[in-house]
Amino acid sequence: MRRLHSTAAAAAALVAMMTAAACGGSQLSPAEVRAANDAVAGQAASASGTTTGTTGTGSSESTGSTGGTGGTGGTGSAGTAGTTGSSGGSGGGGGPGSTGSTGGSTAPTGGSAAAGVPKGSCAGFKNQTGVTNSTITIGNASDISGPVPGLFTSAQQAVKAYVAYFNSTSSICGRKLALTTEDSRTDAGADQQAYTQLCASSFAAVGSMSAFDSGGAPTAQQCGLPDIRTASTTTQRNACTTCFAAQGSNANYYENAPADYFIKHDKAATQHAAILYINAGGAAQNAATMHSAFAKRGMKIDYFAGIDTTEFNYGPYVQAMKSKGIRYIIFLGPYQDTVRLVQTMQQAKFKPDVFLQDPTVYDPGYVKQAGSAGEGTYVYMNFVPFEQASSNTQMSTYIRWLQQVAPGASPSFYGVFAWSAAALFTQEAIKLGGKLTRASMVSALKGVHGWTNHKMTAPQDVGGKINGSCWRFVQLRGGKWVPVSGGYQCDGVTRG
Repeated sequence: MRRLHSTAAAAAALVAMMTAAACGGSQLSPAEVRAANDAVAGQAASASGTTTGTTGTGSSESTGSTGGTGGTGGTGSAGTAGTTGSSGGSGGGGGPGSTGSTGGSTAPTGGSAAAGVPKGSCAGFKNQTGVTNSTITIGNASDISGPVPGLFTSAQQAVKAYVAYFNSTSSICGRKLALTTEDSRTDAGADQQAYTQLCASSFAAVGSMSAFDSGGAPTAQQCGLPDIRTASTTTQRNACTTCFAAQGSNANYYENAPADYFIKHDKAATQHAAILYINAGGAAQNAATMHSAFAKRGMKIDYFAGIDTTEFNYGPYVQAMKSKGIRYIIFLGPYQDTVRLVQTMQQAKFKPDVFLQDPTVYDPGYVKQAGSAGEGTYVYMNFVPFEQASSNTQMSTYIRWLQQVAPGASPSFYGVFAWSAAALFTQEAIKLGGKLTRASMVSALKGVHGWTNHKMTAPQDVGGKINGSCWRFVQLRGGKWVPVSGGYQCDGVTRG
């Protein structure tokens, strides 16, 4: 299975989780992983998507969280303004982050999805591809079938939910939203086919999520299709000039918080660390970047290994970690593989001080399937926990409308950012009014920095396409996720 670069940090989590296929249990150095990835992808090792922010002058090349001041929007209904950007990364001479966007408008307390968004004049509005007198069609291409069936179904469900929510109260110059969906089938070729369809039928693509999203990148760019993704998972997608993501990322950087938080709270464990990954769609690239970045932050990585999807015996990896006295483990992979890993560790009576994963395991499926083996798992995440949904209007609205379109479905990491992508599209379309075209939408998205969708997520640099620096931590205790950090830790990002 060929490897692809993924676009960075937070998306690292995204990509890893998504499928699986890797180094067959072989142990590679970060340099070897990076070289193999580059050779197969046919790109130079230095290839990267567009980045923003000032590189730090210290040895760790740490950067502050990206920013750029966003508009405060109109007053609309009563609500709370968005957050400001975080301060620059600590250590390594990271540059200070600038003030984050306020999210474009005053956060609504409920009701109209367009509340608080400054409306552009509708004079001169023209029908065009995907736009009629009554509708604006948006498209979503996500991995629904493939090696892991339903991999990103929740992203597509979230966009459906947002369309239903928006249409219940709002419109864009008198037009309602219509949604067309495609299955990218966890395959680059299928992603290209899906985007060929979307180019012809939709004004924009919104909330798409694919493990192999490089396939449709040239197609989207060539037809000028605004593509506001849940997240980009390959450098090819991140480099696409018309493609953006509600969760910004760049494959050459990794967020500092997962290292810094534990260096502060359990430094001894971080001096005997292991990084394991499922090598799919760019997870190897992400793992290599993480290895380098975490080492620069002060961690000591004693074990680094990729696991192939055809490898169902995790015993050798667990025994290797046990023999090396590993005390901190971070794993990049879908929660189904995480279940296998923690159950194998439990059978081997191996319990590290810290077992950490990205938000992919923040899922009811993991809690149920892992059982007691999952107890103590830490997750770093960049959005309001579902357990605290009542504290944030956008989160509670997402969960409520998800049940309207998919009764019984569980909210997810992907769903959060797909919903956020849809909210961003409608906000920018309303603001453009009669000036709305594919080109004007792309131009508007380039100027979006510090996007939080009314504090639903930590600030995201959509236009700059670089990782957000603010993350919070939860831990699985007694079968429930419990906050342990008290809020976001904003420590910047480091070049790997």
